[in-house]
Amino acid sequence: MRELWGRYWIFAHNGNLVDYAPDLDGSFLPVGQTDSERAFCHLLQTLRLRFPEGAPGRMALRGALEDFSAQVRPHGPFNFLLSNGDCLFAHRSTELFYIVRQAPFAVAHLKDQDVAVDFSEVTTPDDRVALIATQPLTDNETWTPLAVDAVAMFADGVYCPTL
Repeated sequence: MRELWGRYWIFAHNGNLVDYAPDLDGSFLPVGQTDSERAFCHLLQTLRLRFPEGAPGRMALRGALEDFSAQVRPHGPFNFLLSNGDCLFAHRSTELFYIVRQAPFAVAHLKDQDVAVDFSEVTTPDDRVALIATQPLTDNETWTPLAVDAVAMFADGVYCPTL
């Protein structure tokens, strides 16, 4: 988690970036030596430099993330999730799937265990949530693969497919 433009940003990365050593200007410093830490700091630094006046709109931000992902892609698999609490961005390099759950909620059965959850018992009709995972987590729901080498955006639990 890091702060940019007065908002906290959360980042998760699944991949392996080989020989990835971006120049960092010190505005964001990695904690540890992982490629994920370097990528997150480099990403935030790139956004800060691209939008010095402050936070851009969602679509401009998504476009910047597309550009950043294209720069990092030659270093290896770069699946990531990024959120500022307002929306969630997901980049698929190898495998990444999503599902949106909303009313009417049903029972979901986990793929790797004999466990089922009846979401109608723990939700309200107004609830909506998007789940993103490397592989589908359930075997009785339809998970949709995200586009390869693209950044998807989710807002208010809804997939927003267009740039």
